[in-house]
Amino acid sequence: MHGTISDNEKTLVNPLLDLCHISRPWYSDKPKNDGKNKTRSSRAGLQFPVRRIHRLLRKGCYAECVGAGAPVYLAAVVLELAGNAARDNKKTRIIPRHLQLAIRNDEELNKLLSGVTIAQGGVLPNIQAVLLLEESITSLLNCPREKEWYGCWRMEVAFA
Repeated sequence: MHGTISDNEKTLVNPLLDLCHISRPWYSDKPKNDGKNKTRSSRAGLQFPVRRIHRLLRKGCYAECVGAGAPVYLAAVVLELAGNAARDNKKTRIIPRHLQLAIRNDEELNKLLSGVTIAQGGVLPNIQAVLLLEESITSLLNCPREKEWYGCWRMEVAFA
């Protein structure tokens, strides 16, 4: 019959399999990495989820196809900018606020992640120019020498 293997064929096939098994020196019964899978983050030396970034880039319709190196590079750039933001705030640990500051202060990342909300990220500090102008006038009014020089006593009456 075609589908069954006889005992004679089994005895002939098994030694051949054993010979093939022995003749391959690169093959071993023990896996090279001792059963531990290395993540792409650890391969790249990053403390940032490369696999998650890759998944979100594919699902977010940013491009038709996403290369294998793109999420690694993006993770490295975001981690670098967030580390700089943490160092500017005199912190040693990156928190979501530092990620928000890093992304929103970078023009290209802000354009790429414009529709993304970062939990616990806060908002960028933004003081309107009108408020700054009024504050500078009141600081001028508090200095007596400048009041005499610029004639600001009239402005002081108007603001009071």
